[in-house]
Amino acid sequence: MRKLKIIQILPTLNTGGVERGVLDFNKYLVGKGHQSYVISNGGRQVKNLIDDGGKHIHLQIAEKSLFTLFQAKKLADVINEISPDIIHIRSRVPAWVLQLSKLFIKNPRPLIFSTFHGLYSTPFYSRIMASFDRVIAISKTVETYIYDNYERHLKKPPMLIYRGSDESYFSSKFEPKQEYIDNFYRKLPDLMDKKIVAFPGRLSSWKGQESFIKLISELPDDFSGLIVGPYKNAKKKYFNRLNRLIENYNIRNRVFFYDAKEDIREIYYLSDLVINLSTTPEPFGRTILEAAMMGKKIIGWDRGGVGEVLEMFYPQGKVEFGNFKSLAETVKNLSISDDKPSNVFLTSDLMHSKTVLFYLDTLENKSW
Repeated sequence: MRKLKIIQILPTLNTGGVERGVLDFNKYLVGKGHQSYVISNGGRQVKNLIDDGGKHIHLQIAEKSLFTLFQAKKLADVINEISPDIIHIRSRVPAWVLQLSKLFIKNPRPLIFSTFHGLYSTPFYSRIMASFDRVIAISKTVETYIYDNYERHLKKPPMLIYRGSDESYFSSKFEPKQEYIDNFYRKLPDLMDKKIVAFPGRLSSWKGQESFIKLISELPDDFSGLIVGPYKNAKKKYFNRLNRLIENYNIRNRVFFYDAKEDIREIYYLSDLVINLSTTPEPFGRTILEAAMMGKKIIGWDRGGVGEVLEMFYPQGKVEFGNFKSLAETVKNLSISDDKPSNVFLTSDLMHSKTVLFYLDTLENKSW
């Protein structure tokens, strides 16, 4: 197989689903003998990227400002120096910088791929993601959304490549150290001997934490809810609103916040069910896919990317959007069921290999 030189571009390398995907792909590329570069405004994950064999170039391409657009010449200089086969853009702000940098990139220009990681709004600002050489959709939900909103900007039809998770990391065979388990219950003793329903995701109103709190209030007392962060840097107004809601439902001893850092799989392990209740359709269902890989029962509204993941691996967990009575019944019924997700095949290796094959196929068939 031809060895490639690949640049990925994103705003920062901190915590998040896109960032994790970039890090995983970097590790995969290096392991397969490709040269992997990442351009970003930096972040706490840069060290991990370098430790995995990738190279990082720091450029201020994260903020929505004219100053960021002025980085186009610097970006072009970096691209000209590296002379990559592929540039893979993963966010809108750096996409606009890249678009301007085309004025300064030497020919033959590398192929540019973009990935729609979200259901972007449709104004002028977002259509840039559909305007590059090839576009990747991370779910059928996203693919349909691209056709519905950006079809006239596409050079070629989007390629559907589902997101995947690391099956060796999120393994059903994983067990935390007993010391971790002891410390967890020491911090949260009210969760001992309870059925733990975990709700992972950043604190944001559209993520559905309010719906989750309402759900816990409608479940028997042997169920407890764990809202899994990061939450310490969340908007204080929303965090306070959630706490007031918990108080109003009188379930302070049954709903807890947990600021997860590098221990999300430990949380999955300790949970009986993992749930997603986003108020708007998700482009994908990363957290429930990770939990499913670990053999955990997963539940969510039957729409968007979450509905797709549930349909593939645990259709028992699908619930009609907004039907809280059905949601509570589903949680109660599945908590005593022996059925668990199995044959969860959306692995990160599958995603990465399909992406590289897409690169190679496009390079072989490109016409200038």
